[in-house]
Amino acid sequence: MTTTTQPGIRPANATGKITYTPVDGRLLDVEDLHVEFHTDDGIAKAINGVSFTLDQGESLAILGESGSGKSVTAQAIMGILDMPPAKIPHGAVKYCGVDLLTMPDDRRRWVRGAEIAMIFQDALSSLNPVFPVGWQIAEMFRQHRGMNKSDAQAQAVRLMERVAIPAAKERVKAYPHQFSGGMRQRIMIAMAIALDPAVLIADEPTTALDVTVQAQIMSLLQELQQERQMGLILITHDLGVVADVADRSVVMYAGRLVETANVYDLYRNPAHPYTRGLLESIPRLDQKGQTLAAIGGLPPNLLRIPPGCAFNPRCRMAKDVCRVDLPALREVASGRHSACHFAEEVIDA
Repeated sequence: MTTTTQPGIRPANATGKITYTPVDGRLLDVEDLHVEFHTDDGIAKAINGVSFTLDQGESLAILGESGSGKSVTAQAIMGILDMPPAKIPHGAVKYCGVDLLTMPDDRRRWVRGAEIAMIFQDALSSLNPVFPVGWQIAEMFRQHRGMNKSDAQAQAVRLMERVAIPAAKERVKAYPHQFSGGMRQRIMIAMAIALDPAVLIADEPTTALDVTVQAQIMSLLQELQQERQMGLILITHDLGVVADVADRSVVMYAGRLVETANVYDLYRNPAHPYTRGLLESIPRLDQKGQTLAAIGGLPPNLLRIPPGCAFNPRCRMAKDVCRVDLPALREVASGRHSACHFAEEVIDA
């Protein structure tokens, strides 16, 4: 009798653990994802048809202002949305060809952390203040690998050394408040990579860190990714942070993708007015003493997203068609897509 398995799934081994393998190098495939939040004031449409892919060893940056849907997308992938009020009415999140959204809860818990891990943006609030950092890292090995306390503690020390925390053996019993912001972020990275995940999601990994520590954290993530051939998703509103790290970028606004491109093309010549506005707002050394550029207005209320292009109330290039017709994400050049009626004009500007 033969047994069949889904693409990307290997049968359970002797320990009963199911293993996953990429399908033609593809780790993650997000397809037409929608996320809604049901509130007393109405339905907030946080994610509206987001689609992207991630391959082995690839770095993908998800860019956009606060409220654009970046973190909600990551939480939907991880399966950590509070449902209710959140609801996923449509879409798929396929890991190694297997849809996580239809996966039983017990299996998804094992995927979370062991296969797909996440670094949260606020390390201080994400770490438990009443347990030593070493205990919190070791817990990953006790729960997922069945290790005893001493072996798990030894692994915690090894990981703390790997993320360059000085005197790791002495500090393994220290508490989160006894570390600086940069060191706490390193602890979060150690916890995320503890089980050798195939996909690592870093949600604003350099928030509230000074530029020197930012560079160190980004360099560490890049080194770990290359070392382990992880797929890395970087979520940020700071385009300058990921310029030297990401391979591809997707730009989000009001829960939609408005542009996708490789990093070089996107930074050199954006194809959407929103992306151009984000790039113009980056401080530059050659503009000392000048007023920083800013995108006028505010992001839309997700309870009442304007008709047509959601960016039209803030767009300097908006015309009548932008206020009526929702632009589709279309290919405007080789490997480049933009959701703008006048993308070609934006590129030529």
